[in-house]
Amino acid sequence: MLLNRQTSLALAKEGKSAYAVGDPADACPYDEYSADPEQQFGARYWRQGWLAARTAAEAEQGASTGQ
Repeated sequence: MLLNRQTSLALAKEGKSAYAVGDPADACPYDEYSADPEQQFGARYWRQGWLAARTAAEAEQGASTGQ
């Protein structure tokens, strides 16, 4: 895996997709505690995507309920 911007965007998209299908945050297929930098990189950007999707969903839900 190349540790670059394109890969980080793909991993974030993967995390957003995981949120969309209902996967929990701990379903990340990468190990953030691994000694392997690729695993740490994958976990970081996958989780960022998952959190971005959750935040957007919560904001949309809050807007629809008038909060």
